[in-house]
Amino acid sequence: MAEINKTEDQKLEQKLARQKHLRENHKRNTADLVVECLVNEGVEVVFGIPGEENIPLLEAIERDGRIRFVLTRHEQGAGFMAATYAHITGKPGVCLATLGPGALNLTLPVAQANASTTPLVAICAQGNVSRLYKESHQIIDLVALFQPITQWSSMMLAPESAPEMVRKAFSIAGRNRPGATCLVIPEDISEMPAPDDAKSLPLPHPLHIMPAPDTIEEAAKIISQAKQPIILAGNGVARSHAEAQLLAFAEQLNVPVATTFEGKGVFPDNHPNALGVVGFMHRDYENFAFDTADLIIAVGFSIQQFDPKKINPNIDKTIIHINTFVEDTDAHYPTALNIMANIGQTLKTLTEVLKTRNITFDVSHPRIRQLLTEELHSCENDESMPMKPQRVVYDIRRAVPEGTKVLVDTGALKMWMARLYPTMHPNTCIIDNSLSTMAWTLPGAVGASFIRDNSGKINTKPVLAVMGDGSFMMNVQEIETAVRVGSRMVVLVWEDNAYGLIKWKMELHAGEHEYVDFHNPDVPKLAESFGARGHAVKKPEDLYNMLREALDQKNGVDVISCPVDYSENMKLIEKLGDIDFSN
Repeated sequence: MAEINKTEDQKLEQKLARQKHLRENHKRNTADLVVECLVNEGVEVVFGIPGEENIPLLEAIERDGRIRFVLTRHEQGAGFMAATYAHITGKPGVCLATLGPGALNLTLPVAQANASTTPLVAICAQGNVSRLYKESHQIIDLVALFQPITQWSSMMLAPESAPEMVRKAFSIAGRNRPGATCLVIPEDISEMPAPDDAKSLPLPHPLHIMPAPDTIEEAAKIISQAKQPIILAGNGVARSHAEAQLLAFAEQLNVPVATTFEGKGVFPDNHPNALGVVGFMHRDYENFAFDTADLIIAVGFSIQQFDPKKINPNIDKTIIHINTFVEDTDAHYPTALNIMANIGQTLKTLTEVLKTRNITFDVSHPRIRQLLTEELHSCENDESMPMKPQRVVYDIRRAVPEGTKVLVDTGALKMWMARLYPTMHPNTCIIDNSLSTMAWTLPGAVGASFIRDNSGKINTKPVLAVMGDGSFMMNVQEIETAVRVGSRMVVLVWEDNAYGLIKWKMELHAGEHEYVDFHNPDVPKLAESFGARGHAVKKPEDLYNMLREALDQKNGVDVISCPVDYSENMKLIEKLGDIDFSN
């Protein structure tokens, strides 16, 4: 071990010496200035793939030595890694691609980040300015390409503009409504000498917009006049770190709280007021609570997270909207009051006002909580193979230590995990339900593995990616990235040899399905070929044991394949259709 450590120390010394040599024998260029600005913004890691046109920037990253560059196997993986890193930390994630095909491959994760209000900065290389006006090899208009899926997209055309443009990219990405930005840097601009006096710009102090007293008064008045209020909490609560204030607010009012898929965990599922995640279909348990509500207090909610028509079909609910931005227009989301301010401070101030005026209710839905609990435990002893989804979720929850980051991919499994997986803390069950992108969780787990803990060290706790076999094969190559960079993660693949969610939708639509079935490789062997540990669930008790063993490992990547019986999907629909909440 001492010999290994000595070798690693020697490698580090050699790298530092090489970086010093590169700096001393190089005239500072625009790429160096850009890297200095990235360091100033607090960037610690950049995910991406090299290309001819971004070589100057990669060389600058190497010379500087303060940012880690993570080589991925696909630009889509790089974007999902950066977006997940940003989602959990709240700091803009950064991904890098070259021009043309490389930039095009970034569009999906960039669009996902923008839709789910995640701060992301995409940096794309471009060909020399001298050939941008004409048809040329690999040239497309990247600024126009990213315009519809970002909050800001622009191209650097002069070295002296670098500090302002980098600052603007990060400022817009992290503002009151976070999202994605794209900065395009032509190769020849990167290589131009940087002005001697050019330097990164100072960062502004965080802006916290306080709620206006008259809006708090108006909110208190609306709430006091309600008979059956309900709280709908979205991912803005986690983004604002306002879960404690939400808990105090709900307890003061003594009203039920439902969350969106993306808001899962901002209100603890073991709390008496918790309803869980708002239903993905109108007759799901939680939605019956909205049927009887006359007031919806939406906190950190955006309509991209969930279609408000499902909880306000008759447009007869009064809605208070509390977020850092005003929501888009929707006929089924007519807000009586918009409070655009710091969420935590708004809830704290409003709670104090409600308390002094003794405004409280006694609204509860114990039957909803009972039904969810019964469903979660309904198959805990079921011995059938393939496994029932309820048993899979139950065993995941038993095996996963509290606080573990669980990333849930899009597909039929998302519905089961969202409905049944008890979650007590924000960002411990992360679901994309804005763009609902497939295949983000495997690379996302790699991105999450680079997050530092409070002491500044990279967190070595495992991350669990839960995904279907369809999603798994879309970005499976990033297992190699995970193994190479030392990520501590577990991937659980639900296998049904089909695009299960679409099969479910087809059967709902026409009672049959087509064009959704496929064949899988041997998942454990495939994982092992990348250098990971592969496991296959053969009998129901294997899943819990394999998860526990994998999550207890100190290093490496584990991939577990688990056969799942999705015939339960249609049984669930029938069950929900028979429920009567009128009594």
